[in-house]
Amino acid sequence: MKLKGIHHVSALTAKAPENFKFYTEVMGLRLIKKTVNQDDTSVYHLFYGDEKGNPGTELTFFEIPMAGRNHDGNNSISAISLRVKNDDALRFWKDRLKEHGIEAEDVMERAGRNSLAFRDPEGQRMILVSDENNKGVAGGQPWSKSPTPQEHAVVGLGPVRLTVPAAEPTVQVLTELLGFKKIGTYAPEVAGQPEIIVLETGEGGSGAEVHVEERNDLPQERLGRGGVHHVAFRVDNEEELREWIEKVKTSRFPNSGFVDRFYFKSLYFREPNRILFELATDGPGFDTDEDLEHLGESLALPPFLEIHRDEIEAKLKPLHTKL
Repeated sequence: MKLKGIHHVSALTAKAPENFKFYTEVMGLRLIKKTVNQDDTSVYHLFYGDEKGNPGTELTFFEIPMAGRNHDGNNSISAISLRVKNDDALRFWKDRLKEHGIEAEDVMERAGRNSLAFRDPEGQRMILVSDENNKGVAGGQPWSKSPTPQEHAVVGLGPVRLTVPAAEPTVQVLTELLGFKKIGTYAPEVAGQPEIIVLETGEGGSGAEVHVEERNDLPQERLGRGGVHHVAFRVDNEEELREWIEKVKTSRFPNSGFVDRFYFKSLYFREPNRILFELATDGPGFDTDEDLEHLGESLALPPFLEIHRDEIEAKLKPLHTKL
């Protein structure tokens, strides 16, 4: 029983139409599912990914229209990574982002890979990471209709960075409970702070890493637009998920128990530094209720919400998702 890598990362946006425009037209991702927050059906939950919406490529956003800006700090998922094929792609993205009014930092090495950090229009902390010499979990298949060239396109999610006041409790949960292994460290981005710890699971590589940054000089993060809600890790199937549920319960972590998200099945719990982890199955997948050719073009609702479609659609602003 081993986690296979990163399944998805879910963040917050205050403006779903602008979010859609940036991540499809600028970043070149495919909107693979346009649905609603199952806990608040008056707002969107948008899923972006590769051509098929494969696990490990999914970046999702909950819409919270009145959300204030994120106040960066501790006890947080402080950066999301997106994988590209090679170092040359980073040079392409540096220029492309500038053309669209996004200033990226200089290319720098993180955990042995070249990377390019920037913020999206709402301040979301993003890092493009090169797979130039990557070995491990394979990337996805870029969207064939992407406005970005296939050779430079995003191929999936890379490492997530967790920023915490004390690294050891988080590392202990990742290694002793979830089965990650520590594979090294790299230099902190702020002088005088401890080195950032690198952990991996499954086949390893950039699609299966968590980076833990210890910072005792920061206030606790106040989550808002441009912040990250949770990170999900890949579980092979429902049978294995139920084994994980028992393991988490036995370890006495308060948790959600089994949750059916229709496109995948899940378990949620918080580790000691209050970061929300999800374990999510690889299937059934996003083509369960839509033809693969037309993913994300219409509002998709799981069966238990379908009976409320008219009421739900009346509250949502159109995204104009025809590209």
